[in-house]
Amino acid sequence: MKAWQKPGFWLPLLIVLVWGLVVLLIRHDTMRETAFVLLMSVGLASSLNILLGYTGYVSFGHIVFFGLGGYTGFYLISEQGWPLMAAALGGGLLSALIALLVGLAVLRLRGAYFALATIGINEAARAFVSNFEPYGGATGLFVNFSAYERYGGPGPALWTTFTFLWITTIAVLLVSYLVKHSRFGLGLMAIREDEDAAMVMGVKAPQAKTITYVISAFFPGVIGTLYFFKNGNIEPGDAFQLHMSIEMLVMVMLGGMGTVMGPLVGAVGYQWLRGYLLTSPLFKNLHLALAGVILLLIVLFVPAGAVGWVRGRFPRLKRFLE
Repeated sequence: MKAWQKPGFWLPLLIVLVWGLVVLLIRHDTMRETAFVLLMSVGLASSLNILLGYTGYVSFGHIVFFGLGGYTGFYLISEQGWPLMAAALGGGLLSALIALLVGLAVLRLRGAYFALATIGINEAARAFVSNFEPYGGATGLFVNFSAYERYGGPGPALWTTFTFLWITTIAVLLVSYLVKHSRFGLGLMAIREDEDAAMVMGVKAPQAKTITYVISAFFPGVIGTLYFFKNGNIEPGDAFQLHMSIEMLVMVMLGGMGTVMGPLVGAVGYQWLRGYLLTSPLFKNLHLALAGVILLLIVLFVPAGAVGWVRGRFPRLKRFLE
């Protein structure tokens, strides 16, 4: 059976497609903002899963591509007058280029050494941007409200941004599925299980890892541009938040790494839990600590995540939960 004929191909795409259509049809501002956060989480978690889930390389600095792409796209909009989607693609391409250059070096590392290197990359990027005058230095950049006029004003611009994010999230899920069910994806999963054995069997691990790193970096750059355009400003502290990388890891692990549906389930589940904790007088200052506890519990007791657990308990659902 071809990939596009399998239920597991259509289910995550259908969920996001219907979800976005409902929001666009109802046109309720609160619903749009909630859906924006959820779609952004799904997109970021799915992009990380392309690296983490398929190669097993744990990145604590994946948010660097969100920040660098967001800065580049925001600069193209606010200073160069580019339209939103062109600027978002520019941010994504810059992130992919940075991933290519960085990946050639850091992907030679494995395990904890790679994870620590990714943290260093994030901090280096934040320090660079804080002192880079074209990007506004430590104060960042602010959008000129005239940039919203081409979309009919700030209100319609928010709906345009949501629509682009919705399309981007669908694209991330589609790419994730196609990578998983390709010959290339089989090589990545061989690297995840035993990199040395995979290389003996003919997998060109350095090239495969670099390509995967580039693919997984492109989408956060696009999403970062959309997010900061919606907010109207960008600054280093918001663009390179290490805890967002940790939350991305939690979402992937919670839903099930190496699956297409997992990041979607994990993102929705984590954001629901986070929303509850932030509105709780008792737990509002402890949500990041609890995220760490959740990650530990998943690793210890449910390493396959929610989707993996369901696939193991109910084999008939495997064809629906890729």
